[in-house]
Amino acid sequence: MSLHLKAFSLLWQRPVIVGVAVITQLLFLPALALLVVSLFQVPAVLAVGILVLSFAPGGATSNMITYLCKGDTVLSVCITAISGLITPFTMPVFTMLAISYWLGDSTAVSLPVIETVVKLLLIAVVPVFFGALVHYKWPDICRKLEVFTKALACLFLIIVVIGIVKANLGTLPSYLVQVAPAVLCLVTVAMLSGYLIAKFMGLASEQKLTYAIEIGIQNAAVALIITSAILQNDEMSASALIYGVLMNIPAFMLIIWRNWPVLSRKARTVV
Repeated sequence: MSLHLKAFSLLWQRPVIVGVAVITQLLFLPALALLVVSLFQVPAVLAVGILVLSFAPGGATSNMITYLCKGDTVLSVCITAISGLITPFTMPVFTMLAISYWLGDSTAVSLPVIETVVKLLLIAVVPVFFGALVHYKWPDICRKLEVFTKALACLFLIIVVIGIVKANLGTLPSYLVQVAPAVLCLVTVAMLSGYLIAKFMGLASEQKLTYAIEIGIQNAAVALIITSAILQNDEMSASALIYGVLMNIPAFMLIIWRNWPVLSRKARTVV
């Protein structure tokens, strides 16, 4: 309901900037995730959980972090919007390939690809179009409802997270030990890679930050839908959840770094 058609305008104004970012999200990051989980020898089921999250780029979190880091928010929203329309088609296929590669065809874990595509379209794409239509028709009502809808979305995600934590309470610490090093390495390298790709393209500093954030920060909510609601695998969900939490550590460090001069000036003013 906060999305409008202007979010897509950058696609035809500067298609290369948007296109490279989306391709990097959808192809480079999963390849990097595969390399990292292999190097760190993450157990198969947990590795699939990490890979599933690497298949789910963007989300409102990356937009918020870009804004707080004083990046290019318009570019961030455009990248998120475009990748969000593509993900329902790529994510089920990539997830099926990951399950087949790591767990084999004989595993009890299976993914109905067509059914998953339909579910993701209903969950992630139809509401986007409906919300954008409502915003176009009744922008004032959307502004009034924005706080309520965001709070409701946060509450729903918290309930999902609590359910996953409760289901894995006994084993979550051991999962954390097995997954955390790989996740922190993956997020750090992904953000650095995004920054370097933007630098190689000669983009402005705000756009370099945006690339770093968009490529490093993933959509944990969609990953949890796949692992928890569709695959119904607690281990994969725990792995995706750990990723979703730990990816914010370098993001918060980036926020502090970008706002440190302002914070320092405020501190000196108070003193």
